[in-house]
Amino acid sequence: MKKLLIYCFMLIFVLTQSFPISAKAYTYGDPNEEALAEVYKKMLIELDKNPPDYVTAENHFNTVKEEVDMHMGSEPTKVILQNLENNDKEQVINNMDKLLVLNIARRLENIDENFSEYETSKRLLAKGFATYEALSPKVEARNPEMDKEIRSEFDIALNSLGNPGLFGVGQKEADKKAFDASKDKIFSLLKKEFNLKSLKVGHFTGDSANTSTKKKDWTDISNLRNWLPLMIIVVIIGAVVIYTIRKKKIK
Repeated sequence: MKKLLIYCFMLIFVLTQSFPISAKAYTYGDPNEEALAEVYKKMLIELDKNPPDYVTAENHFNTVKEEVDMHMGSEPTKVILQNLENNDKEQVINNMDKLLVLNIARRLENIDENFSEYETSKRLLAKGFATYEALSPKVEARNPEMDKEIRSEFDIALNSLGNPGLFGVGQKEADKKAFDASKDKIFSLLKKEFNLKSLKVGHFTGDSANTSTKKKDWTDISNLRNWLPLMIIVVIIGAVVIYTIRKKKIK
């Protein structure tokens, strides 16, 4: 019995090390935080100093540079780094504002590709809203009604995702048309406020949410594949226990 248990634990160890458990490839970032938005806030603090600390602001930006290049192309990075090099505070902030708007668009567009996956869509929307939260003080200062409208549309978008409920309790059907309407409204308001002609050209590719080289920010527990390794381990343990009990009875 003791040897059998040792073999069992060794088998489980091998499985957990070799099986492609999806969750191990993910990072578990806070779904209510967006790295780019956090960097934006830190850069504003450095740029608001007298004199502005462009070096530290650039160091903050460089922490997300690779991700920005990956999802939005290299042009935004080139422009912002040049602004920093020129010590042009106003242009740095203006272009960072636009970059955040593009990030909101990226997150919401990614929901289209994952709309049937509630947990994924909800977290993408949370990331988009976290990005807007960084811009909200500026929008509110210039146009309080627009800020309220954008926030309201985010609420509507969240409700449109529905809710699978717990074992069907509290289940609510998703409404893709309502989501698309809110998304379009948010895009329209942000483009107007930040003077952007397009949120797509030169910045987004359709595979940004699902490329294999890209890290996911969470484990999608609604995806049964993420539970498969655990299910296999449970089956193995169960089989070993049953085998051991039967063997004892035979003796």
